[in-house]
Amino acid sequence: MITKSAMSFRKNKDWKMILYAKAGQGKTTSIKYLKGKTLVLDLDNSFKVLEGVSDNIQQYRFDNGTPEGREFDRTKPIEDLNTFLSDEDVQGMGKDWDNLVIDNVSSLEKDWFVECGRKSKNGISNEIQDYSRWTNYFSRIITTIYMIPDVNILITAWEKKIENETESGQTFSQYAPDVRDKSLNGFLGLADVVARLVVNPKTGGRGAILEGDNTVYAKNRLDERTVAPIEELFNFNNNKTEKPKTKQEKEGTK
Repeated sequence: MITKSAMSFRKNKDWKMILYAKAGQGKTTSIKYLKGKTLVLDLDNSFKVLEGVSDNIQQYRFDNGTPEGREFDRTKPIEDLNTFLSDEDVQGMGKDWDNLVIDNVSSLEKDWFVECGRKSKNGISNEIQDYSRWTNYFSRIITTIYMIPDVNILITAWEKKIENETESGQTFSQYAPDVRDKSLNGFLGLADVVARLVVNPKTGGRGAILEGDNTVYAKNRLDERTVAPIEELFNFNNNKTEKPKTKQEKEGTK
C-alpha cells in the first residue's frame, strides 16, 4: 500500500475554480488578478479586454502556418478543442505556467450545438442524440482539463437561473453556471471553488460570492471566506475567517 500524509497537501496550490456571471460583468477582466504566468484558452473572443495588462497573460494560439497563429475557431469548436488538449506543451504546462484559464464554457456549449446542427440532415437542427453526446463529451473534456498537473485552473461561464425543489415541495430559483442541467452537477462537483461574480449597483465594485444558499450556487473548500472583492478572489494564502454577510452585502463589494 502506498500512502501520502494529509500534512503534505496544500489547498492553495493546483486549485480548480469556476467563476460565473452575466455577460459583461468582468469575468475575463478578473484574469489580471491571477498571480504568476497565465495561459488563456479564449473560447468567446473576449481576450481583447486584457489588452496591455501584462506579458504574464498569454492567449493560446492555433498553428495556421503564420508566426502569430490564429484564435480559437468558433465554427469548428470540436476540432480546435481536441487540438488544444492533445498539445504536449499544454499537458506539461505546469513546468512553465502557474495558471490555465478556459474562457468560457457556456460559449463553447452553444458553438458545439451549432456545429452539430450544421452536420445534421437539414444542416440546422440538432438531433436527439446530440444532447446525450454533449453530456458525455463535456464531462470528458472537463476531466481532461482538470487532470493537467501542477497548475491552477480557472473556468468561466455565463450564469442562468435553475428551478430547484426542497424536500417539503417548495420550489425556488437559484443562480448557477450556464451549462446544460444534466452536465451541471458533475461540473460543479469537481471544482474546489464555485464563485458568482456580481457588481454592486451603487458603487460599481465587483465581488465574488463564495458561499451558496437557496438563491445562489457557490462553494469554497479552500479557505473560510464567504465573499471576496474581485481583486482578492485568488488570494487563497490569506485564510482569514469572515463573519457571514447580509443579503445586501452579498450583492457586491463596497
